[in-house]
Amino acid sequence: MRALNLDQLRTLVSVLELGSFSAAARALHLAQPTISLHVAELESKLGTPLLLRGGPRVQPTPAGELLAERAHRLLRDADEAIELVQRQRDGRAGRVRLGSSTGAMVHLLPQLLEALDAALPEIDVQVTIGRSSELMAKLFVGDVDLALVALPQPRYPQIRVTPWRSTPMMAMLPARWPAPKLITPQWLADKPLILNEPDTHVRRQVMDWFAGAGVLPRARIEMSFNEVTRRLIAAGYGAAILPFEHPSEALDGRIQVLRLKPAMPRRLGVACRSAKTLAAPIRSVLDAVMAFRE
Repeated sequence: MRALNLDQLRTLVSVLELGSFSAAARALHLAQPTISLHVAELESKLGTPLLLRGGPRVQPTPAGELLAERAHRLLRDADEAIELVQRQRDGRAGRVRLGSSTGAMVHLLPQLLEALDAALPEIDVQVTIGRSSELMAKLFVGDVDLALVALPQPRYPQIRVTPWRSTPMMAMLPARWPAPKLITPQWLADKPLILNEPDTHVRRQVMDWFAGAGVLPRARIEMSFNEVTRRLIAAGYGAAILPFEHPSEALDGRIQVLRLKPAMPRRLGVACRSAKTLAAPIRSVLDAVMAFRE
């Protein structure tokens, strides 16, 4: 037996719901002979009558009632499948793998994810946390779709990096330390320091800041989790230079947040493949991320 035709099933359901062939023809924008043909072909395929045509309203036979019940489910599933594909095509649904550097995850990432959920509720944004260099490599091999990375980054073929946000790097000191209003490399170099681990972007940036003044600091401890670093600063263990995103990072006054001299910004960018090759959901998330610039 040949497979059932969804158009013919839709015709059968419409005839039964509306009560006549003529009403179904008007609703489906088909000629009435086409409606009769659809029903006749269904009855021929199944080898049994499906409709009782004698009364003022068309009624189903037992076989027609059973088929119409199943047809409702099939048509609903088909309509949902079409809608899902259209949402995917239009960038309103799907899955996007977003990479985020550790420096962006405490304050920026939660705010960004909240904005994405409000703007694109049917897109599943899956987050990968890592160092910027690792995320660029993952993007290159296709393990993530977009990445929030520290700038600058080495060039990768077919990957573009667009500047996104700039955040000041600040000196963070225990509240009880006496300190000048502006923190210089010379003043800070001989203090107990909490530095990021050597292969991180923040560590390289901080060491370049000290090197510009001709001083070489020594780390009391190396730590790449900024939240832990701030807890150690509040406990009086040492000082650090970190990006400053939010007043809450002062931990209720237990940390002094002071400007650097010379000033030093932390710049973030959005890395992705060429916009021409991006799937629609990725383009939608990219547009929403870029709208989240400061």
